[in-house]
Amino acid sequence: MSLIIPQGYVAKLVPEMMEQAIFLIKEEFQTNLTEELNLRRVTAPLFVLSGTGVNDDLNGVERPVSFPIKSMSERRAEVVHSLAKWKRMKLASYRIPNGYGIYTDMNAIRADEELDNIHSLYVDQWDWERTIGVEDRNLDFLCDVVESIYECFKEVERSVYDDFPHIRPILPENITFIQTEDLLQEYPTLTPKERETEIARKYGAVFIIGVGHELSNGKIHDGRAPDYDDWSTETDPGYYGLNGDIIVWNPVLEQSLELSSMGVRVDKSALLKQLSICNCDERRELAFHKALLNDELPLSIGGGIGQSRLCMFLLRCAHIGEVQASIWPNDMIRECAAQGIYLR
Repeated sequence: MSLIIPQGYVAKLVPEMMEQAIFLIKEEFQTNLTEELNLRRVTAPLFVLSGTGVNDDLNGVERPVSFPIKSMSERRAEVVHSLAKWKRMKLASYRIPNGYGIYTDMNAIRADEELDNIHSLYVDQWDWERTIGVEDRNLDFLCDVVESIYECFKEVERSVYDDFPHIRPILPENITFIQTEDLLQEYPTLTPKERETEIARKYGAVFIIGVGHELSNGKIHDGRAPDYDDWSTETDPGYYGLNGDIIVWNPVLEQSLELSSMGVRVDKSALLKQLSICNCDERRELAFHKALLNDELPLSIGGGIGQSRLCMFLLRCAHIGEVQASIWPNDMIRECAAQGIYLR
């Protein structure tokens, strides 16, 4: 168990006010997001059929929670990790036009998660996806969308301050963009997580571009599945990736905090290239991948934004368990309670 106990920590809100603040954040943020990105809400599944390629593979090692379906001859279903590929299929089935998209409340169970201040077995996020044109598959467009989402963060932070004036805004006026390779060159002796912490400390809010491709040191910044984000397309000489993470500086834990992972999705050529890089060519035969290779899915951009992560950041909480109900180890519950951190 990796647990940080901030010295002298005192929660900014009592439990009853915390509930009101969580409601405020979630209601206002999703309203702002739909207006900024032209999205409409859809209902999402909690589980999908195994073996279809629809579930998100994350880093490729996390095991989905699965179960047999009695009424379907024991065929297995698995709880979603996220809805990265499911959303793109819905864009096609709903015939969402270019420039418009969908969002949903995604609830997931990640049984292999290592529990700490910011990681839980339960994942709740706004999953969104938007149809784009060929002309939008570029870094400038990606950065424009990132800035729109960042504006939503700042707007809801101002609303929190209006209702709770002792919680002062800390997000910088602008978000900083940096490539993973440039980040490596700036902090060559640090691990990827340590590099994120230092760049977040320096700028307050950053978008780290190009997560998944191999860097000049022969390693990747972080893992990405090969079949949703495009992390292999060359964007500038020597640089790759049309995806990335929005990361902010968390002053309570004194470390970086990822609020969103997003990107332009793979087209046919990027899918084939990334499947080959990851030695996953057999996935071409799965339902999702066949649909993409047969031009049955639209080009799109999409991502996920952590609901509890955003709440804990804006309310200056020390543990994600202060803003969501989940299961925690008994020793973590006891240690947190002894320091005034009460987990739900």
